[in-house]
Amino acid sequence: MTDLMTLPWLLLALFIFFAFTTEAMTGFGSIVIALSLGALLLPIPEILPVLVPLNIVMSATLSWRHRQHIHWPTLWRLILPLMVLGTLTGYGLRPWMGDQLLKNGFGLLVVWFSSRELWRMWKGIKVAPHGAWWSRCWMFLAGITHGLFASGGPLLVYALSGLSLEKKAFRATLILVWLSLNSLLTLVFLLDGTLLPAAPRIGLLVPVVIAAILLGEWLHHRVNEERFRQAVFMVLWCTGLILAWPG
Repeated sequence: MTDLMTLPWLLLALFIFFAFTTEAMTGFGSIVIALSLGALLLPIPEILPVLVPLNIVMSATLSWRHRQHIHWPTLWRLILPLMVLGTLTGYGLRPWMGDQLLKNGFGLLVVWFSSRELWRMWKGIKVAPHGAWWSRCWMFLAGITHGLFASGGPLLVYALSGLSLEKKAFRATLILVWLSLNSLLTLVFLLDGTLLPAAPRIGLLVPVVIAAILLGEWLHHRVNEERFRQAVFMVLWCTGLILAWPG
């Protein structure tokens, strides 16, 4: 319990508050942001058994609230089969990569994602839809990145570009995807013995997540979301470069 009060973990609590507030405001970012910043201080395998269960608190709350908008055929027939397979594949690859390669690989993913979003915002570009098989390949890759980093969102959103779903249905469906996959990862962490040692940290950080949800929802209609997203992506881009830098 003493390491909970060390500077790296106190800073991670601050990063979690910022990341989960951002997701409550904008609908994205809780694990990507918290893991990007947290990986500057702590090993990714040590952070994930804390972040993933905490994300369940948020995704369960939001999924229940927006359950009427979930598009079940897209979830069951298209997304979950490939994402579950990819997530288990990615988890299986983690021991072969080592902490440094995980850190560098995650940094590259963050740089790619944030660069793409900043370019799209700057140019006002709408993403072109992919073909069916190409989309499925990207979904499987999204599952792999979720198994590695619990951060399959960037690639999954890219895979689903052009999908003819109303915005509320798209967001509600994705929230349930994260609830499902993070529940799967939490079960895996329980089986591999990394969840129970993280339980005290999770318990102490749940109030941080609840406070972040409340603040994010309060800020949702009071902050310019587009400019806030730009600022977040700039932070992610800089952080990703640091993580991707070898050594």
